[in-house]
Amino acid sequence: MSALEIIAVLLSATAVWLTVKQNLLCWPLGLVSVLMYAWVFFDVKLYSDMLLQLVYAVLQLYGWWQWTRGGVQHAGRQVSRLPGNQLLLSLAIGTAGSLLLGYLMATHTDAAAPWLDAALTSFSLVAQVWMAQKRLECWPLWIALDVIYVGLFLSKDLYLTAVLYAVFTALAVAGWRAWQRPQAACAG
Repeated sequence: MSALEIIAVLLSATAVWLTVKQNLLCWPLGLVSVLMYAWVFFDVKLYSDMLLQLVYAVLQLYGWWQWTRGGVQHAGRQVSRLPGNQLLLSLAIGTAGSLLLGYLMATHTDAAAPWLDAALTSFSLVAQVWMAQKRLECWPLWIALDVIYVGLFLSKDLYLTAVLYAVFTALAVAGWRAWQRPQAACAG
């Protein structure tokens, strides 16, 4: 456990908590935390997760824009549900990304868990895009991913990060409940 990991944990937990509350500060805090985690994951040879953090940095900016200027009226997004065809397309993209990244990591790197890490990475990107678009479906996907991440991080002796992902799981449950409230969610 390093000082960098400790700070990244605190910032990450705060950013997700702010996301649950739909507070715009979630995006700049999230940006700092994902850049810090990119280095943490590089250090333990979880290269797919390192790359994921770098993509998350871009997605933090995208989410910030979506929440402030996205949507039909360009006045920021409201919580909504994904139409069935978009849900299936997103999951198909996540599956294709898992297979491609898993193959690349398994054949071209010394990655510690190439296939699992790649699948978690690919579907985390799907969940993050859904979150940036304030799609309710992001939360159950985050719950599933976070539970699996806890086991992966325990296997890599990243105990504090495993605890963080356990907290993320609880926050995802809270987010799912909060975003389902009538004043939060709308169709489409």
